[in-house]
Amino acid sequence: MFVKRAISGVILVIIALLCFIFGNELLLGVSIFISIVGYLELCKATGVCGKDKKFCALEAVGIAGILAYYATLYFLPGQTIYMILPFIGVFMLSMFVYVVRFPKYVAEQVMANVFHFVYAPVMLSFIYLTRQLPGETGIYLVWLILISSWGSDTCAYLVGICIGKKKIFPVLSPKKSLEGCIGGVVGAGLLGFIYSFFFLKELLPEPQMPYLIMVICMIGAVMSQIGDLAASAIKRNHDIKDYGKLIPGHGGIMDRFDSVIVTAPMVYFLVRIMIG
Repeated sequence: MFVKRAISGVILVIIALLCFIFGNELLLGVSIFISIVGYLELCKATGVCGKDKKFCALEAVGIAGILAYYATLYFLPGQTIYMILPFIGVFMLSMFVYVVRFPKYVAEQVMANVFHFVYAPVMLSFIYLTRQLPGETGIYLVWLILISSWGSDTCAYLVGICIGKKKIFPVLSPKKSLEGCIGGVVGAGLLGFIYSFFFLKELLPEPQMPYLIMVICMIGAVMSQIGDLAASAIKRNHDIKDYGKLIPGHGGIMDRFDSVIVTAPMVYFLVRIMIG
């Protein structure tokens, strides 16, 4: 299991490296794929299509919404008003399916479908939006998302293994410790500071910049842990171990990207507010 997990982790890092370096259509295509798979995993986990879990009209609405949303980001960059249309479309079409197929679907399934559209695809899209920031800013600052999520996860794991004693979420996540959570946040901040010092000096020469990057990564790390725990809570609510089996040793897309999904929008908005 460890070998599979390690190999899968290396492959994921290589894919992330290529996507972040080249951006544009490559990152867009990978983001769409991850968004659709993550969305379908959530639908399956929460029973959006019912007990048989076969592909259904609500999922078709969600996938159409994902494609429309990313098409808007690509063809109409910066046009915030048009980004709202896919949201409205998914909501209205889900309601349409609910009414036309009544009583096949219940209200909870329709609400879950709209929630899953926002949870995975829309939140995940902020990786693409961060990478597409003007100039060279996006090329370098998009890495803060992985530092705040995967970097934080690694630091939290190591600190938890070494000195973790106080169980902070014994029911939801028995292995997580207070010391590990703190170590993850502090570790992400230190990684962000080091990254800024060595790679952002020329792009962002202001003396306070490493400290701002450190703060962004620490806040992102807090959101990363919330995202991880929220995804675990959904699994526990529906009595499943993993969201899928796509990534050997890790599970599904939602098992590996649960922290990234909520970290990406936080990093994006903090970068826009604190750095510009």
